[in-house]
Amino acid sequence: MPPNLMLLATAGITLLLLVVPNSATKTPQFREAPAFRNGKECAKSQWSTTDSVHDNDTIQIAMTLDYSSPYLRGSIAGVLSVLQHSTCPENTVFHFLATQRHHQPLRRTITATFPYLNFHLYPFNPTTVNHLISFSIRRALDQPLNYARIYLADLLPPAVTRIIYLDSDLIVIDDIAKLWRINLNSHALGAPEYCHANFSHYFSSRFWTNPAFSTVFKGRKPCYFNTGVMVIDLTKWRNHGYTEKLEYWMRIQKRYRIYELGSLPPFLLVFAGNVEGVEHRWNQHGLGGDNLEGLCRDLHPGPVSLLHWSGKGKPWLRLDAKRACTLDNLWAPYDLFRHEYLFSDS
Repeated sequence: MPPNLMLLATAGITLLLLVVPNSATKTPQFREAPAFRNGKECAKSQWSTTDSVHDNDTIQIAMTLDYSSPYLRGSIAGVLSVLQHSTCPENTVFHFLATQRHHQPLRRTITATFPYLNFHLYPFNPTTVNHLISFSIRRALDQPLNYARIYLADLLPPAVTRIIYLDSDLIVIDDIAKLWRINLNSHALGAPEYCHANFSHYFSSRFWTNPAFSTVFKGRKPCYFNTGVMVIDLTKWRNHGYTEKLEYWMRIQKRYRIYELGSLPPFLLVFAGNVEGVEHRWNQHGLGGDNLEGLCRDLHPGPVSLLHWSGKGKPWLRLDAKRACTLDNLWAPYDLFRHEYLFSDS
């Protein structure tokens, strides 16, 4: 190619790159949420990150924010749902975990979407857990932020002694204060339990045939629980070294492969049979179907306070694809996303 033509072609390509946006790096845009204010009966929150005194009027919620994936859209919807249904929304403090390199854009996004929100942003370093992660049946389950919940006690300041952990694919349709007030009694963790589930399905035959592994449940009556909604006593967690206990089973998994499902099985190994049971209404999970096909599902029988699209099928994916399940329409009113992109979750 003649030099002048090559120069012209190069200039044309450069101009094209400047004009055509790269959708993969486009900053997600959200509409500003309305301001939610406390009711007259609400006491003013006195909590601060430097105060070690527990404030019963302040509700502490932890979530992850994944700036590089469509899960951020779900997190924003989850925050809106909590605020909209709270009697005392101004007494709610959000603790967000995210990778350090995304902190600045995330802070701008949260501040622009919720200008009045009381929140803190904490760095989660993927190298903390990368060497412990084993591949599972779905790539989305293997992302480091999916394991960040294991490190809440290390990442949050000592003044945070109790936390509600919420996944990014759920909405709350009741006052979160009701969940906050549950009595954990002697337990470090509270969650809805499902004792009718076939517990053996969550571990491989290699686990059940090796007494060194399977006897971990001796003296316990283990029941399945979903880790997307948990109330955690961080003081008990820290005192009993539960982070290290979870990491122990992740190392066993790396060597022997005793399960297939991401971050859930270590929690079952450490806590199942030692969980404070919470009403099932606080985690109507499985609305995203299974981890392979993500087909539509109905609600479980009983009252509902929280809808959880665990599984492969996420409501924003199905709504954008014009293949929404009936229950996805309950999520749609909390969606503050400005644009209509079609994301995939593999």
